[in-house]
Amino acid sequence: MKNYLLLNGPNLNLLGDREKSIYGESSLEEIEKKLIKLATNSNCQLITFQSNAEHELVDKIQDARNQEISCILFNPGAFTHTSIALRDAILGVGIPMIEIHISNIFNRESFREKSYFSDIAHGTITGFGEKGYVAALELAMEKF
Repeated sequence: MKNYLLLNGPNLNLLGDREKSIYGESSLEEIEKKLIKLATNSNCQLITFQSNAEHELVDKIQDARNQEISCILFNPGAFTHTSIALRDAILGVGIPMIEIHISNIFNRESFREKSYFSDIAHGTITGFGEKGYVAALELAMEKF
């Protein structure tokens, strides 16, 4: 059985309540349940984790090697534009990563256009709402 890790960064715990015109109606818990079901139906395991704390996300990334994670699915949230520590953690573990964004970060404020992850990601899915999570998991299960 292959294992996948879904990480969500700061403020993504507010999905479903926060700026619905940008981030949609679904809560993070609802999205995670759909993805866990998809993984289970494909005889895979999906581990999910959200944190507003950078160091907790770094710890989860570093622990991914111990859990034999095949691919990390990562929506870094605002850390996309600021976190060298998370970037270094991804590079340090050597596990393939797919970057996910609900909104199109390149079609928003100019400060959101820079991602510290896009150049090290196996791929980036941006602007397709919660369907981006589904696409990322399906691609990860197909490739890794």
